[in-house]
Amino acid sequence: MREELLSVGIDIGTSTTQLIFSKIIVENMASNYTVPRIVIVDKEIIYRSEIYFTPLLSIHEIDGPQVRSIIEGEYKKAGIEPSKIDTGAVIITGETARKENAAEVLNTLSGLAGDFVVATAGPDLESIISGKGAGAHLYSKDHSTSVVNIDIGGGTSNLAVFLRGDVKETGCLDVGGRLIKVDPSTHKITYIAPKYERLIHERNLGLAIGTIATRENLKPILEIMVEVLEQSVGLRKQDNLLSFIMTNKNIELSVPIECISFSGGVADYVYYEGEIDDDFKFGDIGILLGEAIKASSLCQKLKLVRSTETIRATVVGAGTHTTEISGSTITYTNNVFPIKNLPILKLALDEETEGEEALVHALHKKLDWFKLEGDLQRVAVALQGKANPSFNDIQTYARGLVRGMQELIERELPLIIIVEEDMAKALGQSMYNLLQYKKDVICLDSVKLDNGDYIDIGSPIAEGSVLPVVVKTLVFS
Repeated sequence: MREELLSVGIDIGTSTTQLIFSKIIVENMASNYTVPRIVIVDKEIIYRSEIYFTPLLSIHEIDGPQVRSIIEGEYKKAGIEPSKIDTGAVIITGETARKENAAEVLNTLSGLAGDFVVATAGPDLESIISGKGAGAHLYSKDHSTSVVNIDIGGGTSNLAVFLRGDVKETGCLDVGGRLIKVDPSTHKITYIAPKYERLIHERNLGLAIGTIATRENLKPILEIMVEVLEQSVGLRKQDNLLSFIMTNKNIELSVPIECISFSGGVADYVYYEGEIDDDFKFGDIGILLGEAIKASSLCQKLKLVRSTETIRATVVGAGTHTTEISGSTITYTNNVFPIKNLPILKLALDEETEGEEALVHALHKKLDWFKLEGDLQRVAVALQGKANPSFNDIQTYARGLVRGMQELIERELPLIIIVEEDMAKALGQSMYNLLQYKKDVICLDSVKLDNGDYIDIGSPIAEGSVLPVVVKTLVFS
C-alpha cells in the first residue's frame, strides 16, 4: 500500500499567522502476513503562504473571523479546496494561546480540513514543536550531541534542549522582536511591553512611547534580552533578571550545551549575511535583536547550527495520520472510547530505567509541558518498557507511574500509558491494583510514539482484545 496525502499546517502565533500545504507519501512497510505498519516515506512542501500579522480585536481577543478570512484566502491562492485536504494541524502558540477566545477560534478553523490535530500549545509544547521544526532534534541525534534551539518570535522565546534526539529541557522567556514596536516611517516607539517598561524605569534608560528609536538608545534593552538568553543556556550565572523575564518556570539545565540553533522570525537576522537597509522596516526591534544575538557569546561560545526552518519552524509541522493496532495484551478498565487528539508525553529511556524515583521526577517535570495557564491538559504517557520484564520491574514501573501521574489522578483525568514492548496487561493491572481499583487505567503496547505526537484511540475490536490507534505525527523535514 502506498498513498499520497494532502496536508495543511496552520500556525496562529503572537505576531504572525501562516500556513503551508504539504504532499505526504505514506506506505505500509509490513509484510503481507503481519499487522500493517504505516509510515511516512516522503514529504514535499507544495505551497507556503504569505506571513500575516495575527489580527486581534484587543489585547485579550483574537479576531477569529479575520483569521479565517486570511486562511480561506490562502486556500484560494494555492488553488486547493478544503474538501481535498486529508489531514492537518492547527496550532495556536505564544501569547496568542493565552487569549480569552483561543479555543473558540480553533473550533472555527477545524472545519477547514478533515480530521485535524487541533491544539493550543503551551510554552513548553511549543518549544518542542519549534525545536523539531528547526531540525535541532535530528541534528542532536545524528551528531550524538546536545543542541539548544531558541525559537524567537514577536512576544516570546521558546527554548528546547535536545540530547541525542531526546528532549531534556524546555523553557520560555519574554524575549521577542515585538515587545518594543516602532513606527516604520517616523521611527517613533509606539509600544513597550510592561516588563520592559519596568526595566527601563528601574535602570533609567530614557525610552518611552514617542521616543525616536535608534540603534544607540535601544542597545541597553537589546543587551538585557541577550543577557537573559545567555543565562538561560548556561553561559552566564542565573540571577533575578532571568527569573523576572521567564514566563512559566525555572530553566534547569541537566546537560552541558554544545550547539545552538535559532528559529522564529528573529532567527532570519541571526543567520543573515547581507546589508540591512532599514532597521525598523517590520515596525519592531526584531532585526536589531537578531544582530545582537549574532554578535553575542551565544554564537561565539556555542557551535552555531543552521536551522532547516526559521520563521516557519512551527507551521512546518503538519499533522498526518499513521494507523497502528495495539498489542493483544492490553488493559482498559472502562470503555471510554473513542478518545481523540491526545498529546503524547514521551519519557527518555534513561528516565524510565534508572529506578522509581527517576521515573517520578521525570513525570512531574514533563507534565508541566502540558499546562496552559496552570491548567493540566489530558495527556498520554509513552515509554519503551522492557522486552522481558521481571515481576519487580513491572512493580517499579507501576509505582513510579502512579506516583508520577498523581496530578492527573487528582484532576480526575484518565491514566493512559502506551508502551512499545509487550507488557501492557501486567503493567496496567498492577497500576489498577495500586489505585485500589478506583481509577480507570488504559495501558496499551506495541505502539511507538514520540514527543509532539497526538493519538486517537478507537473502540475495541477483535472481541475487545485490541484497540485501533491513530498516531498523528507532526511531520518535520
